[in-house]
Amino acid sequence: MTRKVHVHLVTPVVTKGIRDMNEIAPFARPDLIFSQSELDIGPPSIECEFDEALAVPDTIAKAIAAEQAGADAVIIDCMGDPGLHPVREALHIPVLGPGETTMHWAAMLGHRFSIVTVLESVKPMLTSMTRRYGVDSKFASCRVVDVPVLELVERFAEVQQRLAEQARAAVLEDDAHAIILGCTGFIGCASTIDAFLKADGITVPVLDPIPVTVCMAEAMVRAGLSHSRRTYPTPRPKANIGFAMPTGWPAP
Repeated sequence: MTRKVHVHLVTPVVTKGIRDMNEIAPFARPDLIFSQSELDIGPPSIECEFDEALAVPDTIAKAIAAEQAGADAVIIDCMGDPGLHPVREALHIPVLGPGETTMHWAAMLGHRFSIVTVLESVKPMLTSMTRRYGVDSKFASCRVVDVPVLELVERFAEVQQRLAEQARAAVLEDDAHAIILGCTGFIGCASTIDAFLKADGITVPVLDPIPVTVCMAEAMVRAGLSHSRRTYPTPRPKANIGFAMPTGWPAP
């Protein structure tokens, strides 16, 4: 009998409903289930490293609670991967960030990749991540659609058009061989961008971060793999850390 895998998404913002779980439903199966939590304390959206820093403490707490509730893997639902490394230290199950995951996939799928994201303020964060994750030699460029995260839904048609135009420019002007959609709010846009590029005679992979990361999370669980304790050592419990951790942490 195939083991059931439970993947939990921590959406690291306080804006309720910003992640519609109907967007995740197409990936669910009887042996792959999903749950999700949002932050109680943090930013409304993440569009720079300041926002990312605000998101980290409650992202850690929500991830610990998800493991305690029985999740097999946690995905931090933001391309900036806020808190990825400290959450790995705190948890025993696989923890994945869409930024790291899609960058490594893109590096495998082509010589060079470009990221198309929301705003100019996100570019420094994503560029720094390419160096941190060791894929900067394959990083071609980062382009923007100039639409804030909280306006993506109401401007969806405009966003898709701008994504397609910037993806095309990344291929033709920046020599990108793969395109990463640089915001988890772009979920569902990859097929439209792919069709736009192919109509122009361009065939390159277009990576949608959440579907890619869901696939990786399930694969890691089924392979029995998780992060190295030499890289991500379990923190020693300390008093007065400034916010409440879930009861029972750390696990033995």
